[in-house]
Amino acid sequence: MSIMKNFLSMIIILCVSLNWCLTEGAEKRESGQVDFYTIQVSSLFPSSSSCVLSSKGSNTKSSLRVVHMHDACSHLRSNKDARRRIDHEEILRRDQARVESIHSKLSKNNADGVSMTKSTELPAKDGTTIGSGDYIITIGIGTPKHDVSLIFDTGSDLTWTQCQPCLESCYSQQEPIFNPSTSSSYQNVSCSSPMCGNNPSCNSDTNCRYGIRYGDGSFTVGVLAKEKFTLTNSDVLDNIYFGCGKNNTGTFNGAAGILGLGRGKRSLPTQTATTYNNIFSYCLPSSASNTGHLTFGSAGVSGSAKFTPFTSFPIPSLYGITIVGISVGDKKLEITPTTFSTYGAIIDSGTVITRLPTKVYAELRSVFKEKMSSYKATSGRDIFDTCYDFTGLDTITIPKIAFSFAGGTVVDLAGIGILYPLTRSQVCLAFAGDNEHIPAIFGNVQQKTIEIVYDVAGGRVGFAPNGCS
Repeated sequence: MSIMKNFLSMIIILCVSLNWCLTEGAEKRESGQVDFYTIQVSSLFPSSSSCVLSSKGSNTKSSLRVVHMHDACSHLRSNKDARRRIDHEEILRRDQARVESIHSKLSKNNADGVSMTKSTELPAKDGTTIGSGDYIITIGIGTPKHDVSLIFDTGSDLTWTQCQPCLESCYSQQEPIFNPSTSSSYQNVSCSSPMCGNNPSCNSDTNCRYGIRYGDGSFTVGVLAKEKFTLTNSDVLDNIYFGCGKNNTGTFNGAAGILGLGRGKRSLPTQTATTYNNIFSYCLPSSASNTGHLTFGSAGVSGSAKFTPFTSFPIPSLYGITIVGISVGDKKLEITPTTFSTYGAIIDSGTVITRLPTKVYAELRSVFKEKMSSYKATSGRDIFDTCYDFTGLDTITIPKIAFSFAGGTVVDLAGIGILYPLTRSQVCLAFAGDNEHIPAIFGNVQQKTIEIVYDVAGGRVGFAPNGCS
């Protein structure tokens, strides 16, 4: 450990966010590039019941506050939840289910994962899943507005919420279920509407019905409707198409439904393109005691955002990107132009852990382990195979990981985007290897504290550091 002490004695620390510091010193390259982070181990774990609000989520036009539903800032978290440990096994199980369902959907090439149907029968499993990203926002639906908390998801198109009366079943949610009969602006959508799609079983004189079954077994069935959506006091949107769920079941952890941010015609960004120019951005909070933001339009978008083009993807609703390089500290991985070209990559708010092709992950893991050799290794868990025991340590120094995208955009992951803490004695590298014949997925752990800008109209996605402040 003497080497580590000597290294720490030479560093100059630049704090980049609460409890997270970027270190400069012995490992600083001639170019000025910093290759390591020094992190307070305590900052990896929930330690406070207080909530620090994001200035962007509070002060920016057309901006909603983003919280993780199990964190201190979430109003969906009960006192019982506050006392209960986070169920990492369940989070990782659902995350793997989402990844597998994306693969399944690729094999079926289901365009949007939504079936519009006259009956209440569910479509065959469509390969989508809500996963376990579980970042939520709160919006108002109806007149007068009824507040609902929805999981926002770039992998889904149709926004839906549970509706009264529940014809068969509704799962338990924290807030009262929306009752369309109390809203003066609610309208059912007929089968003749273009938004209903071409379904031979749907008669023009009947209401359009929808059904979505997710990869983890959850589902929602109901009617397609139009309603007034209130994002903020100054952002009120009329005639937004959404799903009014009458029969719903699954693990949505108390949220009322889904806010669809995909690329399909039923997604909220597409429906509001004339208002917000098909641009939205978000920043996922760094810790349990912080909030992030989801912002529609270009207001407040960081001028430091660096963009990379979207690429075409077999599932049109998903956002394809091109990864051209990955570095761990001062080491660039051996990635060729063909490494990701066959099956591509996507950026996804609902996948938790970034998935990489097996060979790429193996090299990333090898370099990371080499640079972490001074720390005590411990056993893996679930999808994690590279874990460390940080018991008794106040700070740790880890190699920086950076992704390079097409167009020359380089994104440095925050320290919290590199490690996944299970316990102090088991903190793991937050990446996983996957089959070579599937797309890579840039997950939400790696997106934390970065402002992600989806300029759908411009065909590009941008990244800006320190995006929640």
